[in-house]
Amino acid sequence: MIEEGGTKGSNPIRPFLMFSGERHGQAEAAINFYTSTFPASRIISIEKYGPKQAEPEGTVRCASFVLNGQDFMAIDSAAPHAFNFTPSLSLYVNSPGLSDFDGLVGRLSEGGNMLMPPNNYGFSRKFAWFNDRFGVSWQVNCE
Repeated sequence: MIEEGGTKGSNPIRPFLMFSGERHGQAEAAINFYTSTFPASRIISIEKYGPKQAEPEGTVRCASFVLNGQDFMAIDSAAPHAFNFTPSLSLYVNSPGLSDFDGLVGRLSEGGNMLMPPNNYGFSRKFAWFNDRFGVSWQVNCE
């Protein structure tokens, strides 16, 4: 059990993205895309499977990266799973202005699937919810 009052960052909780099924092998491309989209982003490490290991050679065994100051992890998994990414857990981003909002939604949603197209839904000036081309779900809100 984690004690209350721990110091910030002492035991961080990080989003973990697993690229499996039809998305298997896309982890590195997604990481490169995301880190090129957001400021204050960088790849910390990408470890890949080698020849004769448990997964296909060259796929991501474990990756650590930062998006806009938030730590993330990702892997590729060739093992069969009865699940994949779902919109019920999404990455939420506040955009400071309309031009930033439009650019971010345009870039991230390209090749994806729009769940709630950009609009004023009454709770913000402009909001969009979509799955990107890698299957990851995003909510973008214009503050």
